[in-house]
Amino acid sequence: MSCPGFASREAIREHQLPALRRLLGAVAASNPYYAPILREARLGGDLADLDAFFARMPFTRKDAIVADHQRNPPYGTNLTYPLSAYCRYNQTSATRGAPLRWLDTAESWQWMLDNWKQVYRAAGVAPQDCLYFAFSFGPFLGFWTAFEAACQLGCRAIPGGGLSSLARLQAIRDNRAEVLLCTPTYALRLAEVAATEGIDLAEMAVRTIVVAGEPGGSVPAVRQMIEDLWPRATVFDQHGMTEVGPVSYQCPERPCTLLVMESSYLAEVIDPHGERPVARGEIGELVLTTLGRLGSPLIRYRSGDLVRESTEIAARLGRHEMALRGGILGRTDDMLLVRGMNVYPPALDDVLRSFPEVAEYQVEIDSRGAMTELAVRIEPVGEHDDGAGLTARVESRIRAAFNLRVPVTLCASGALPRPEMKSGRWVRK
Repeated sequence: MSCPGFASREAIREHQLPALRRLLGAVAASNPYYAPILREARLGGDLADLDAFFARMPFTRKDAIVADHQRNPPYGTNLTYPLSAYCRYNQTSATRGAPLRWLDTAESWQWMLDNWKQVYRAAGVAPQDCLYFAFSFGPFLGFWTAFEAACQLGCRAIPGGGLSSLARLQAIRDNRAEVLLCTPTYALRLAEVAATEGIDLAEMAVRTIVVAGEPGGSVPAVRQMIEDLWPRATVFDQHGMTEVGPVSYQCPERPCTLLVMESSYLAEVIDPHGERPVARGEIGELVLTTLGRLGSPLIRYRSGDLVRESTEIAARLGRHEMALRGGILGRTDDMLLVRGMNVYPPALDDVLRSFPEVAEYQVEIDSRGAMTELAVRIEPVGEHDDGAGLTARVESRIRAAFNLRVPVTLCASGALPRPEMKSGRWVRK
């Protein structure tokens, strides 16, 4: 089951303009962070057209939002309404630095739930389905919005917070859950625990694994590994951020391609090192404006996500929303220059996950010398008798993919961490 789309790019812009006017009108009137920026840009609820917005509205950078939070703790000044209007609290995962604390009004929260319903419909989730959420339900936004949207759809939603991996597997089995939601890393971890405990995943009722939180769902080798380990299930990718909410979902007809929900977001792809748009098909940074999150909006927000806009989805499938081929390709702050070659974590993930003998891996980044160097540790599945042969084959495939010699060493079974959330496989010295 797929979601209805727009008939043309013009139809998308016609939908976005009144939503943007409403956003700018509300923000210009009372948002302490954005009001002076909009005055300087001469923008407000009387916006003439989208071109005027793109020409005059400056970009919002994360470091500016972080600085505002530091100057005005705990929530910053990007609040359109009085504090009493806000009823929901979340915070970013703080992969680097302190977390950003984000507040939402009931209206903004419902807007995000409605976006998640688009994700579910595209994934073929029906009201009678049982969904299992293999998350710890901390302050990260994605878990809560996904769960509450499922409840509003009428699904039987089962939270898996506070349980061990074995207990979660037992709950998935006993409740005959048809849909599993987790990170790609944790889908692999659950399969690993199932193998250790003698649980046959082929006997599970899970038909769809909705993955989020990291790029693996649109990395071909990662998808394939998950689907091999969960033989009755297919992977469905989704992406979003605490600061902006759920943004995109997997194209039902084209796995490894994400469709941006342009009914809810104004999306652009720009030069990661500048401010000009890139040509369609070139890698750029995704920029987002949250059209319906009026209480704590982000306007022309440089997300840091690197994407490549597809040139074929509209022509072949009649879908005119922005399509991101390969999903999220990496982060502007994660790209590494190693001996003159660009290395993105998802690309290396694709290489390493093409080896079914590799249970887990870790990449060590050494930037202490004149050049950045990488080293990879791999953990084999079970007792692997041909450690030297496996490391040599992995080194060879990395060299073929990146034209780089990267040393690969074998570590003992169980030596590498198995996180539930974002993988944390890349470690800096």
